[in-house]
Amino acid sequence: MIGIIGGSGLEDPKILRNPRGKNVKTPYGKTSSPITLGRISGIDVAILARHGKKHTIPPSKVPFRANLWALKKLGCNVVLASTACGSLREGIKPGNLVFPDQFIDHTKHRIPTFYDKDKVCHIPMDEPFCIDLRKILIECAKELKLDFHPRGTVITIEGPRFSTRAESHMFRLWGADVINMSTVPEVVLARELGICYQAVAMATDYDCWKEAERAVDIEGVMRIFRQNAENVKKLFVNVIPKIEMERKCRCPGDIKRAVIQ
Repeated sequence: MIGIIGGSGLEDPKILRNPRGKNVKTPYGKTSSPITLGRISGIDVAILARHGKKHTIPPSKVPFRANLWALKKLGCNVVLASTACGSLREGIKPGNLVFPDQFIDHTKHRIPTFYDKDKVCHIPMDEPFCIDLRKILIECAKELKLDFHPRGTVITIEGPRFSTRAESHMFRLWGADVINMSTVPEVVLARELGICYQAVAMATDYDCWKEAERAVDIEGVMRIFRQNAENVKKLFVNVIPKIEMERKCRCPGDIKRAVIQ
């Protein structure tokens, strides 16, 4: 089964066959939403709305551990995650897709591990996203003639507020290419569960560093997101049939050597 964590439109009956909802009990409380199960191109898929069905959960309150644990329990060894982001680079224009290969963690109040008692886990994060999944995304994005960037560094901030201009300039100096409020700790928790995880980031704005542009606000973010959500759906529909269920990358194996017994 392939898991999808993301935003609006991914439960479109045009792409998901025989959709049905399922609640999964977890040791970490309730998931953000009931999980929608269905099939895409004959492949079992589980879709979870990160911020709830009606986007009522703020970034710091997302039950990241419950979400990832539930997907793993259902049998998801692969997770594709869509996320809206701000661009910190001139060349990443609103509407462009970015397939991150690195992240910077600037969160402050989230539990970033399943191993917060009894055992200690030092999970490797030199390659935090799945290289194999990113290659498939690049291939499909080329076929669909989408405007995309094959790699980039995403910085995740705590939110729910947007950045100050000073912060935005600082993040650019740090080497970040896009900014969001959701990738961390999602990507870390996925690796601790042996899940192959790759984010698909859609640039919706220029944050606030580019003074000639309108500073980021939620109205502008949602307008660009709705305009371009169709591209993300097309991408996922084309990517899913090309994912091999037998994983050969390092993602499933890192946890076996990371826990101190």
